[in-house]
Amino acid sequence: MRLLVLGGTEFAGRAVVEAALGRGWEVTVLNRGRHEPPAGVRALRGDRTAPGGLAALASGEWDAVVDTWSAAPRAVDDAARLLADRVGRYVYVSSCSVYAWAPPAGYGEDAPLVEGALASADKTDYARDKRGGELAALGAFGAERSVFARAGLILGPYENIGRLPWWLGRVARGGPVLAPGPRDLALQYVDVRDLAGWLLGAVERELSGAYNLISAQGHATMGSLLDACVRVTGGGAELRWTSPEVVLSAGIEPWTQLPVWVPAGSEGYDALHSADVSRALGTGLSCRSVDETVADTWSWLQGIGGSAPQRPDRPGVGLDPAVEAKVLGTPLG
Repeated sequence: MRLLVLGGTEFAGRAVVEAALGRGWEVTVLNRGRHEPPAGVRALRGDRTAPGGLAALASGEWDAVVDTWSAAPRAVDDAARLLADRVGRYVYVSSCSVYAWAPPAGYGEDAPLVEGALASADKTDYARDKRGGELAALGAFGAERSVFARAGLILGPYENIGRLPWWLGRVARGGPVLAPGPRDLALQYVDVRDLAGWLLGAVERELSGAYNLISAQGHATMGSLLDACVRVTGGGAELRWTSPEVVLSAGIEPWTQLPVWVPAGSEGYDALHSADVSRALGTGLSCRSVDETVADTWSWLQGIGGSAPQRPDRPGVGLDPAVEAKVLGTPLG
């Protein structure tokens, strides 16, 4: 297979490149050159936000292109129109954020969608931009040659958002840790490597259409996630399980200040941790254990000095130690 990856050096894009190389595929990447791609790829330079930034793709043919773009839809539109006659399938990593807020528990791919930004639009907001990216790919490649992987929470090595790296860093510091309850709160996420494997399988199977790309609900819980963090870091942390009512009354923001966690019964919980993923599971999605995801992410962090990269277009996450200490009633430091 001949694969073109737009980006290919960070998080999801890098995982796709590594998975494709592992299958013996011929891989080309196009990016700005700020990060080195894995060895074994054909590297092209281009900035898709700049005039003439796709010039390196003026020639060439591929079986599929994988695009993880999450800003101005016009960047997807430009690439899709340029490649429509020379690429077999457009695989776009979209998001469950494209569903109109707030989707009901158990929502599937047929749930109502946000109004997408125009395919030719500049950056608007994340949900509309992702839907605009879908529409751009659809306009150039049509329904039969477009795949939309509507990912939810993505974790694993190379994470540049900071969610699992923050928890690992906090637990590694040891001491009492504010653990938002309940322990058995069911989570949905996808390991970035499992996402990558499904994307390549979608190319091989010649799939089309939209798929919710996260694990089945309950594949992990807050308890199994944080217990795994304690085991792999060996930091002697003491998880102090705290009720959602106490957490929220302290003014702590779910998802951002306490990454991954959203209280059950909220609109946010249904949107983030209760999607119907039967379509993806039925087309080859296989999800590794939470223990493996946590251990491999910790190993990666240790290998790069313990500090995860941070995307400049995303806000930082995590809880101020002073706030944590106040809620737990423990001395700071």
